[in-house]
Amino acid sequence: MSFPVHDLPRRLQPCIVGVGETRYTRRGGHNDTPELKLCLQAIHAAAADAGIHAGEIDGFASFGFERHEPAVVQTALAAPLLRYASIVWGGGGGGCSGAVMLAAMAVATGQCRYAVVYRSICQGQHERYGQFRERPLWGSYIAPYGLMSPGMMVALGYRRFMEESGSTAEDLCEVAMNSRANAQHNPRAVMKGKPLNREGYFGARMVADPFRLNDCCLETDGACAIIVAPREVAEKLQRPSVPILGAAMASGPRWSLGPMGSHNMPLEDYATINSREVAKAIYEQAGIGPGDIDVAQIYDAFTGLIPMALEDYGICGKGETSAFIQSGALRQGGRLPINTAGGLHSEAYLHGLNLIIEGVRQARGEAVLQVPNVRHCLVTSGGGTGQKSALVLGGA
Repeated sequence: MSFPVHDLPRRLQPCIVGVGETRYTRRGGHNDTPELKLCLQAIHAAAADAGIHAGEIDGFASFGFERHEPAVVQTALAAPLLRYASIVWGGGGGGCSGAVMLAAMAVATGQCRYAVVYRSICQGQHERYGQFRERPLWGSYIAPYGLMSPGMMVALGYRRFMEESGSTAEDLCEVAMNSRANAQHNPRAVMKGKPLNREGYFGARMVADPFRLNDCCLETDGACAIIVAPREVAEKLQRPSVPILGAAMASGPRWSLGPMGSHNMPLEDYATINSREVAKAIYEQAGIGPGDIDVAQIYDAFTGLIPMALEDYGICGKGETSAFIQSGALRQGGRLPINTAGGLHSEAYLHGLNLIIEGVRQARGEAVLQVPNVRHCLVTSGGGTGQKSALVLGGA
């Protein structure tokens, strides 16, 4: 067996050529369908979007908490070859863009022709992410102090950010309402048809101060898939392909597992989302700066992660986020529209892979709430945990 590309792999440039997803539901909405079957449905949809047969896929990548091993997925797809398989360590969505990075590296170096990145989540069939559960290593450091859920853990870092930056609950309200407003245009969004106003936001119960109910992401079921191919292959598909201009994964010093399992980071990094090194890398790779980003899909398991991301990724200087958010900059038509499909708060929580799919649609010019003339789309993955990752996607 020879690998498909072996002569000059460094000439190849990776592109996203297909995206697909299942129907998104609230937790328990897919209890009649096995999680693996949902995963396969999403991969078939992505293959159809790319104009290929799913059996042509020969590379497989995913990230922490993934339950379906590549060999199982390959067999279920009746794909004859498995030439590449990888997973990004770490829980939550921090490795989401990192998995796309690994797929891009695989096709760019000729390890495989089509690499799929996949995630399937059925919280109705397995554990609830928003509920306390035993976590190897993590729990022994945090549970004795009452940190029983991700919301409680992340709230500590964001509370300090508020004290240092002057950010207020009004900023969180604006972020939550913006996500919900965007979702009203998205037929895939779980929260379509359920708009949120200021009274509804402040009237909701407090979950973990300063996070109220609508500051926390949804508990949903569904699956997503993204197919990556080298440029020379993508050009033959006669479908708009999205070049991956920047892709990186990194962690700052002493973060370990971050708020999800430790709080040992240096004081100057405590009120961040541990993404400063990732930001440096993707801007350098893409040859752009924060001012060149036209639209962004920012990981929002909790609304507070967005103001911190704006600082980490250089969109705002220290202490400038509140004024930026309150200016309406994050809304459609603003300086930097974000989470244009509703994000993890109002579309669905697929550990952030659905954010990348929306980024691809924006880069193609096919999004429901399309930002005009997208040249650079930023996608971030994870918040307040160990290693983080991000992408810069170019216009198709």
